[in-house]
Amino acid sequence: MPAQILDGKALAKSREQQLASHVDALKQAGGSTPILATILVGDDPASATYVQMKVNACARIGMQSIKVTLGQHTTTEQLLAEIDALNSNPDVHGILLQHPVPAQIDERACFDAIALEKDVDGVTTQGFGRMAMGEQAFGSATPAGIMHLLKHYDIDLQGKHAVVVGRSPILGKPMAAMLLNANATVTICHSRSTNIAAEIARADIVIGAVGKPELIKADWIKDGAVVVDAGYHPGGIGDIEKTGLAERAAAITPVPGGVGPMTINALISQTVESAQLSARK
Repeated sequence: MPAQILDGKALAKSREQQLASHVDALKQAGGSTPILATILVGDDPASATYVQMKVNACARIGMQSIKVTLGQHTTTEQLLAEIDALNSNPDVHGILLQHPVPAQIDERACFDAIALEKDVDGVTTQGFGRMAMGEQAFGSATPAGIMHLLKHYDIDLQGKHAVVVGRSPILGKPMAAMLLNANATVTICHSRSTNIAAEIARADIVIGAVGKPELIKADWIKDGAVVVDAGYHPGGIGDIEKTGLAERAAAITPVPGGVGPMTINALISQTVESAQLSARK
């Protein structure tokens, strides 16, 4: 039987309709229109494209956005001042600092300067800790989007062996924590792991989150596995080689059109949630 396609593009479109109704309800109740502030530092064209995609998603559901654009030679102190101003702005419900920032900036210090209640991209150390412990916090956007995708398609995680390939603080590590919180048995593989192929061969669920084109080979993956590819590289390829998987896997995400749209959708959804929480105070 052909693999089920986990269509993130279609799901994101459907969820945007629901989010638009939530935004309308906030406005009608006299609450503030949700506002996402985006910060772009430097002149990386790919980062500029990603920021614009998020701004466009805000507009589609009736949210507003504030774009902060800083030069390539911005210092850590200057960026921290911008974040502090947004933290102090009561009209801003979410703050996105686009990754990566130029090398001279202490990215972790700047991520951690974002107020917890506005950390809708799930990048702060405190937010990660609270999420991992099952407390209220916004999850890192890509793993959160993947979890929405798996839930929508009724992918059973409880007791299943999930292998996450990659351990970045905004993807691999929070992905593993979310899967663990969903009662999966989780293995994390990384650049120092030995015999990754053997680990993947045992997996019921494979998450490619390593950021290297087709590092994970199709013949490592067992028949009937669920395959989620969080990578995107030039030529429209992901972290996982797809040759023959459509005939063997139980479910698979397309690249593009799988995880990417759900990352943006999770970010927007969490900004709306932040506005709802603010309105209740």
